[in-house]
Amino acid sequence: MKIIERRLTIEQDSVAGYLAGPERQGRGPALLLIHPVSGLTDYMKIEALKFAKLGYTTVAPNLYEQLGHPAPTHIHLGREIQAKTSDADFVRVIGEGWRYLRSRPDVDPERVAVGGYCMGGRIGIHFVAATPLVRAFVGYYPTVRDEPITEMRPRPPWEATKVIRCPSIVLYGADDIVTKIPIQERMWSAFHANGQTLEWHYFPFGGHGYVDPGALGYHPHAAELSWPLVADFLARELG
Repeated sequence: MKIIERRLTIEQDSVAGYLAGPERQGRGPALLLIHPVSGLTDYMKIEALKFAKLGYTTVAPNLYEQLGHPAPTHIHLGREIQAKTSDADFVRVIGEGWRYLRSRPDVDPERVAVGGYCMGGRIGIHFVAATPLVRAFVGYYPTVRDEPITEMRPRPPWEATKVIRCPSIVLYGADDIVTKIPIQERMWSAFHANGQTLEWHYFPFGGHGYVDPGALGYHPHAAELSWPLVADFLARELG
């Protein structure tokens, strides 16, 4: 299978980010990846390539650039940008990537899933809750805290989760110091409340960011165990 990959730009593609996918004539399944707080790092591009090799046209939009923050890297800027960006604005720019991906001639618009990592898991929940056409959701340790309601964060993730209308797979580790076990349990209950198929994987090891070698919570064994679970879930849900 030949894999194509390239940078996406607002000027050429209407969306900033990264594209990786199999070269094909017909339409096939696709995946929108939402990056963590550190931005569209090389690790996220590697993840996109891994999914592309499974047969998914994969787009990882650069949300920060779409929000007006162009930079070679956002590793040290991400937390500042996140703090001043509303959930509504995040959902809006994710939507730009979603529309681009579904409009591609190599994508079946009825077979598109969304995956999110860390911050991307949290705002991915809000996007999927607002987008009934999403076929499946993959949440790698969505960053959820027990925070007060504000104008920028008007809806807790556990409330948005209750209206998701697609199957989900969610993965957390026991050593997550960002989304601690009581909040993980709250999210588990919220996913169950939406009445959709749920795969919930809780590892007795691994911290926040456990699949990312650059994260403090990286745990290679948990990462190794997670990949076939996610691959199998997507194969079943996207056909």
